[in-house]
Amino acid sequence: MAVPFIITIDGPAGVGKSTLAKRLADHFEIAYLDTGAMFRATAWKLGEGSWDWDSSKIETALKSFLFTLSGSGSNSVLSLNGTALTNDIRTETVGMWASNVAKIPAVRAFQKIAQREIGNTTSLIAEGRDMGSVIFPQAPCKFFLDADLEERARRRFSQLEEMGKPANLTELVEQIGARDDQDRNRKEAPLKAADDAIIVDTTKLDIDGVFKKLVAEVKKISA
Repeated sequence: MAVPFIITIDGPAGVGKSTLAKRLADHFEIAYLDTGAMFRATAWKLGEGSWDWDSSKIETALKSFLFTLSGSGSNSVLSLNGTALTNDIRTETVGMWASNVAKIPAVRAFQKIAQREIGNTTSLIAEGRDMGSVIFPQAPCKFFLDADLEERARRRFSQLEEMGKPANLTELVEQIGARDDQDRNRKEAPLKAADDAIIVDTTKLDIDGVFKKLVAEVKKISA
């Protein structure tokens, strides 16, 4: 495509964003951009307590960060400073760190530039929390997925089990709920649906059902 075609998928943790974004990227043979992983990697690299640093220290650290995206579909590889991101960033602890650093204006400004630079060069599925509302407001196809907190916690529990990471369902409900509250109420780019986003409640839908709905909407918009 002469002009990159961008599809955004926003929503809280546990609504199936990652699975659906990868399947859509495979289906349409375009890149998959996991922006949540970018925030997690940033928090992981900066380290615990970095959200309490003064802005100049954070800005200096961020100058050495370079994100790149290669491949397409589920084979897309997101790297930081030439190193592919791994499951080390996928713990709930790092997820909360990411939510903490996401409140920092300097971090959000850096991520906004980094994500748009990637989107300027390739067609992609951008998954995150403010892709349609802030990062790619010009995207022709925007989705916002949601689901009940308890259902999202159960899905996250299963995902962590598959990754071989220990988890406690009760704790996950509390942790995800706390992240929801923080993400939805922060001053900088709060978690919310773009005004023109297609909202899909996935609580009682399986992945295949949601996938078919998203594909149909994309085809309708891109026709």
